[in-house]
Amino acid sequence: MTRCQRRRTSVSGAFMLPRLLCLLCFAVISLAEENTEMVNVATERKAEESHRQDSANLLIFIILLTLTILTIWLFKHRRFRFLHETGLAMIYGLFVGIILRFGVHLPQDLNDITLTCAMNSSPTTILVNVSGRFYEYSLKGEVRDSKGHDVPNAEMLRKVTFDPEVFFNILLPPIIFHAGYSLKRRHFFRNLGSILSYAFVGTVTSCFVTGLVMYGCVVFLKVIGQLGGDFFFTDCLFFGAIVSATDPVTVLAIFNELKVDVDLYALLFGESVLNDAVAIVLSSSIVAYQPEGDNRHTFDGSALLKSLGVFLGVFSGSFAMGAATGVMTALVTKFTKLRDFPLLETALFFLMSWSTFLLAEACGFTGVVAVLFCGITQAHYTYNNLSAESKSRSKQLFELLDFLAENFIFSYMGLTLFSFQHHVFNPLFIIGAFLAIFLGRAANIYPLSFLLNLGRKNKIASNFQHVMMFSGLRGAMTFALSIRDTATYARQMMFSTTLLIVFFTVWVCGGGTTPMLSLMHIRVGVDTDQDNSVTPDGMTQKSTKHESAWPFRLWYTFDHNYLKPFLTHSGPPLTSTLPACCGPIARCLTSSIVSFPFYAHGMPTPSTSQAGLCSLARTSDDPLDRELVFGGTRLVLPTDDPSDPLTSFPPPPPSPPLSDPLRHRV
Repeated sequence: MTRCQRRRTSVSGAFMLPRLLCLLCFAVISLAEENTEMVNVATERKAEESHRQDSANLLIFIILLTLTILTIWLFKHRRFRFLHETGLAMIYGLFVGIILRFGVHLPQDLNDITLTCAMNSSPTTILVNVSGRFYEYSLKGEVRDSKGHDVPNAEMLRKVTFDPEVFFNILLPPIIFHAGYSLKRRHFFRNLGSILSYAFVGTVTSCFVTGLVMYGCVVFLKVIGQLGGDFFFTDCLFFGAIVSATDPVTVLAIFNELKVDVDLYALLFGESVLNDAVAIVLSSSIVAYQPEGDNRHTFDGSALLKSLGVFLGVFSGSFAMGAATGVMTALVTKFTKLRDFPLLETALFFLMSWSTFLLAEACGFTGVVAVLFCGITQAHYTYNNLSAESKSRSKQLFELLDFLAENFIFSYMGLTLFSFQHHVFNPLFIIGAFLAIFLGRAANIYPLSFLLNLGRKNKIASNFQHVMMFSGLRGAMTFALSIRDTATYARQMMFSTTLLIVFFTVWVCGGGTTPMLSLMHIRVGVDTDQDNSVTPDGMTQKSTKHESAWPFRLWYTFDHNYLKPFLTHSGPPLTSTLPACCGPIARCLTSSIVSFPFYAHGMPTPSTSQAGLCSLARTSDDPLDRELVFGGTRLVLPTDDPSDPLTSFPPPPPSPPLSDPLRHRV
């Protein structure tokens, strides 16, 4: 081979190598694109299947609620009071849970790959590198039981298990707000001192009594070797806090239907409303207990004081935030013309009320406490500023949301008994828990009732105390607090036991309410507007004075003379209650829709059914009695709405001063 031929061969070889490299790169890229396309198709197919399964799971709960509503109608039609709709929803949930756990078997997905990796803890997210593309996976939970066996239908059971934050951010706010918004303020404020005692002192007492009894039970289980994990005293106190939240929805529904004695209803309803807020703050304070050193379960005085400070700070901050949101809504609805557009008015009212919960949670407070006191403030002030259409809409809207959310939670309770994959049922622990909640409830009711009767004119009779003891049901709040954290052995045992406690109290105690009322000779068919009460010896007396202490009466007077006129269209005008030097400010803050005093002398009686109330309003010397006769709100005559003959009266003869033209403008 000549030199020229060798040169041409080397040149052609030099040109062929880049071509081969280009072809190889093109083939690799094409193969990668094909693989990527296949992965994308598989991912889209997986997402579509997941979407269909999620829709089917939501459809299951919709069907549960539909069956519950139809069965409720049947029970009401047949006047069957031995099972409330919440207990019925739990039964339907149990049936569906059994079917999903044992009756439905899905084929195993062959694309699932199980890899082994030794780690000390469970990461919340994992980044996986697949051919240079990073994929992020989030933690859903364990797929094996405590013995290491695969749980059948684990994927489906995980799908019907909701994130606990769904309960706190979506389902709980309408339930708690409706409790505060539907509060019967007249009877609530009459028994305010007793209600606060049961809610605060009683709940704390019940928490510690239950915690101490459970700690003794846990020590006994450790001695006999029946405890499979760590269970500390702080866990026992946490369990005492979450089971101290009573939710007598079944009992209260029967009370409302039978029109039970108004004072008994007010005591039980007021305690259940407030002690939910106390229980959630108390449980947060127990979790915040952090002693110095390595062992966080030893007693430390400074850590205890810090937890007490957390309790007071969180509760007071949440209370202030809820009240401030209610006051802000009242001012907006008073000084704007939103009442001319009822749809916008109702929408603003709904959004402001719901945002209170989220705002408190975002600021580190407790949304349950904030939205509760927001509901009370909205009912006391903002409700008076709403148009008639918005009043009806807001009541019906929150009543509907409360009904759906509560029945959804109870249906989910029944389903969770079989869908939750890490139940820990310990018979001795369960027996000790029932004994502990009985002793805790007794320590709450009987000693406090004895002390309260020392200062009450209208005594809490012994039959009232027995009914309150029997009516200490556990419900939505207890379940939501227990399911929020099920990571440890102790929390899993608490959650499983809490489910059984809720089932028992709703079915047995709720179903036995009517026989209990008959056994205790409790009055039924009582008109909520009458002002008569029964003494322990059976005598009926007329009560026109409140059982509240003087600080509360001072607050009522301040609220009637200054806050009501400032925040609402009702009450006496500020020009008559503020000093003369504040005249310009009073005229600016006085509403153009001014109410007149319905207790003025010479006031005509509107109807026979209201005669007793109007007589009390005219003859009582106490302005609080005159105001709270009509539920704490004063009557308003707007210029553009027709007056209702049952709720409004003709104005008195006009005698407006020339210097104050807005004072009696109607």
